[in-house]
Amino acid sequence: MKAISRLLLLVFLAGLSLQLYFVGRIALMALVDPESTAFERSAIYSVTTQTGSLKWRQQWLPYKDISDNLKRAVIASEDASFTEHDGVDLEALEKAWDKNAKAEQRVQQSTKKPNGKPVKPAKIVGGSTITQQLAKNLFLSGERTLLRKGQELVITLMLEKLLSKERILDIYLNSVEWGEGVFGAEAAAQHYYRKSAATLSAYEAARLAVMLPRPKYFETRANSSYLSSRANTIVARMSGVELP
Repeated sequence: MKAISRLLLLVFLAGLSLQLYFVGRIALMALVDPESTAFERSAIYSVTTQTGSLKWRQQWLPYKDISDNLKRAVIASEDASFTEHDGVDLEALEKAWDKNAKAEQRVQQSTKKPNGKPVKPAKIVGGSTITQQLAKNLFLSGERTLLRKGQELVITLMLEKLLSKERILDIYLNSVEWGEGVFGAEAAAQHYYRKSAATLSAYEAARLAVMLPRPKYFETRANSSYLSSRANTIVARMSGVELP
């Protein structure tokens, strides 16, 4: 029993130390821009082990210098209630759950199309907020386990308590992936439009925002009709977006 008690105590202390580490790192981010994120480091490792090199493009741009068009577009596309929730949007999660359940049900009901071709797997819709996405990108791996999801929730709450909404959006826009080796708004604007993120038009910003769930996919499909159509929808919503 003593051995088990010691083991449980060590596990508890290790978990507590990890949470204190996250608190310290996040508190520092209120003043200092993070040099890199766990997601960025993972992307570098993955690509360099396969190809031997990766062209890294990232340039931190002060929040005030990032076009308001991009800020509004990203919020409209990724997290419409960003300024209102405390890190988790329960309504968005519920809607995502329902959509995923219905999509999976349709796949199960039809194993083949009329022409005999296999039915595509169900498209999984996410319900994560901008803060949740930032929590995952900053510190966590891409694995999908209950333990990792639980840690993501804890870090999300830490971010909301220790940083302002403006700072959360600032770090997110400067570090999120926008293509192969393309991280942050400035690198994305230069890569796709050969201009600064400070001067993005509403439509240009909307196209970048729509790319975010699948940036590498859309990077190779610049003429995607979905991308254009969805961007027009986001432009129409941008005027109603409240900035932090």
